[in-house]
Amino acid sequence: MATVVESWLRLAAVPRLGAKSLSKILSSHPPQSLLTLSDNEMLALGLTQAQLHAFRYPDETMIEKCLAWEDAPHKHILTLADQRYPYLLKHITSAPPLLFVEGDPNVLSTPQIAIVGSRHASADGLSLAHEFAYQLVHHELTVTSGLALGIDGRAHRGALDRKGRTIAVLGSGLDNVYPSRHRRLAEEIKDNGGALVSELWPWSPPKPAFFPKRNRIISGLSTGVLVVEAALKSGSLITARLALEQGRDVFALPGTVNNPHAKGSNGLIKQGAFLVESVEDILEQVGTLAGCAINHQLDVMQAQVLQEELPFPELLANVGNEARCVDVLAELCDQPVHEIMMQLLELELQGVVTAAPGGYIRTRRG
Repeated sequence: MATVVESWLRLAAVPRLGAKSLSKILSSHPPQSLLTLSDNEMLALGLTQAQLHAFRYPDETMIEKCLAWEDAPHKHILTLADQRYPYLLKHITSAPPLLFVEGDPNVLSTPQIAIVGSRHASADGLSLAHEFAYQLVHHELTVTSGLALGIDGRAHRGALDRKGRTIAVLGSGLDNVYPSRHRRLAEEIKDNGGALVSELWPWSPPKPAFFPKRNRIISGLSTGVLVVEAALKSGSLITARLALEQGRDVFALPGTVNNPHAKGSNGLIKQGAFLVESVEDILEQVGTLAGCAINHQLDVMQAQVLQEELPFPELLANVGNEARCVDVLAELCDQPVHEIMMQLLELELQGVVTAAPGGYIRTRRG
């Protein structure tokens, strides 16, 4: 049988499988169990014949390349079922089923502020991006951006100069860092407690269509988005719009009226974004979501210890926040149903799992 990661890779490779269809599939079947379903059962989940064929007969070379990529040091493939998958991102409407990560995957669950802006920023804009990033990491926040020229690069640099953590979300595969001018910066990010992130296959080249999609990950990872100098039609405004749709706070630095690269950020302020003059203006607003991220990070850090202390670690590894029925758990654990029922009863008595509509879920203690 395929491994868990291989099953997710198969599912992620299915063409034109939208977020709604993916959510419907995952609500009833983990990817590994899909391989046991009949064609009619798969089609009933909403797949087309072409999508079913793509899942049944994937490009094995591509999957093997991904698995070999993950075997290298400091490279990780996080699935939606992985405890290290960042909590805030997991709960956006179009959460990517896979994240390819180089560096420390745990940094993705730290409280983050995204800093985005123009690739053709003014000297003042570049200086402010650096200064705000420098101050934010001083307050134990991680700075997230897109590794682009201009504001993004200066934000990453500001975080590194204060020896803080920063995350770069790429619009290309991680083996094709773009822009090439920032390859050394990308190495510094990985080497100093940060991470590079992409939902694309590692060998994917940069394409214009990839960058708007990557912006939803930048905002989805973050508790708030700070826009520094954005033109009226720019990727930064796309990120700000996505942030609002995801329930994140949007902050903007005001610019002079004769600066064309400030018209977008000034427009955001007119539309209700928080006008920011200092880092304190941001810190006052982000407490609740940051607290969620901190609590999740603690859960991730403690998970391994708790797993060792609690019985039936294999079963626990397959019980999460979404209900799973006993039959699915028995299949995933390769154990008889009656054995799984006994184990679930013991875990329920310990307050680790609880019965829910459709199966069992973990409790806070679990």
